[in-house]
Amino acid sequence: MSAASTLRQRVPVDKVKSVAAPASDSSDSGDELLTYGDFPPFTPPSFTIKEILGAIPAHCFERSALRSGAYVVGDFTMVAALMYAASFIEPALGFQGQVLDGYAGLAAKWAAWSTYWVLAGFVYTGIWIIAHECGHQAFSTSKTINNTMGLILHSFVLVPYHSWRISHGKHHAATGHMTRDEVFVPATRSEKCANEGKGTGRKVMIGGMELEELFDDSPLYRLYGLFVQQLFGWPAYLFNNASGQAWYPKGTNHFDPNSLIFDARHRQQILISDAALLTMGALLTAFGHYAGGLSAVGKYYFVPYLMVNHWLVFITYLQHTDPMLPHYRAGEWNFQRGALCTIDRNLMGPVGPYLMHGITETHVSHHICSKIPHYHAWEATEALKEFLGEHYVSTDENMWVSLWKSYRQCRFVEDEGEVVFYKDQYGRTSRQVVYESLPSDSGVDVN
Repeated sequence: MSAASTLRQRVPVDKVKSVAAPASDSSDSGDELLTYGDFPPFTPPSFTIKEILGAIPAHCFERSALRSGAYVVGDFTMVAALMYAASFIEPALGFQGQVLDGYAGLAAKWAAWSTYWVLAGFVYTGIWIIAHECGHQAFSTSKTINNTMGLILHSFVLVPYHSWRISHGKHHAATGHMTRDEVFVPATRSEKCANEGKGTGRKVMIGGMELEELFDDSPLYRLYGLFVQQLFGWPAYLFNNASGQAWYPKGTNHFDPNSLIFDARHRQQILISDAALLTMGALLTAFGHYAGGLSAVGKYYFVPYLMVNHWLVFITYLQHTDPMLPHYRAGEWNFQRGALCTIDRNLMGPVGPYLMHGITETHVSHHICSKIPHYHAWEATEALKEFLGEHYVSTDENMWVSLWKSYRQCRFVEDEGEVVFYKDQYGRTSRQVVYESLPSDSGVDVN
């Protein structure tokens, strides 16, 4: 078992301990740090970005429009094949199906459509991911090719390409920064209390200790929250800056060229992105006219589009939300520390590596250098594993299990502290911060 895998082994939540916070720990403002699990202490990494990039083989930075384009052709070939196969569902199955009729035919029809929606959702998400690489200039060495292809591909899945490219670039430039990151910014204790109240009043006994439940944590509450997040999280981010920085004014969105997300020099690009979405809307209208109306658009396109929304939130939330991952304030943040505030996971066996181009399996290397194309990210990841050691975080835990655990355990961070970790509804954190011992300036190490 690798060191990274060992880091991720969890213990039952009733194994709780209270330990005195070390003097060097700035992640908690109290005298005691309430923790759970047998997780190792965290020491902020001290690598330079030059050292990290130097550990990656040079050819991993090479980009090829031809090779990247082959993946686009492959994805759209799968889209065409799936739509062609789906075109036989209605005549063959249903109450009056030519192959199977009656209630059995009706059940088979919806089972067939469900299969199409799941598979098309995977492939559409893969197209979104290649468009995402275009936004990072990883598709080719030509900025014109990258932005043209990215505009086409992202518009296909109703994403404002330039708008998202700009805000996503800011996310990469400040990942893990409490006041500069653009998405999945943790709520602080005071923000959480303002939104959800100052406690439920319930007391629980865990490990012989009486703990106060700070926020509601009933299974139904969590399920409802997850449902809202997975179904509406992506459009809420685009339309209303959901999970972004709280200091943005109300109404901040990705479609208004005057939004504070953008600079004045971005105005034309935002308008181009909006126009491309309107063009895609017109194409969908034309498709509906020839393919059978609004129902056909819903079955062939809109339901897979909703699946893309789900997968984007599912993937990105779990890339940056985990009890093992730190967040930094300005005094301790730097680019390389922020880039390592992410975790590699496996998405459903072959689905992540093949249909979604390794977006979950190689995300650490993507944050170290976002211009590395996905087909080289695998080798870059192996090199980083060896170089980073304990500072490379990954897990083979089922991502659905991780979603439930992270949504339950990652509730807020403290208002104070330069390095902070998520806390759960009882105010417990998973890790302590321990800084490296610095040598004495006299040249003599002192115990």
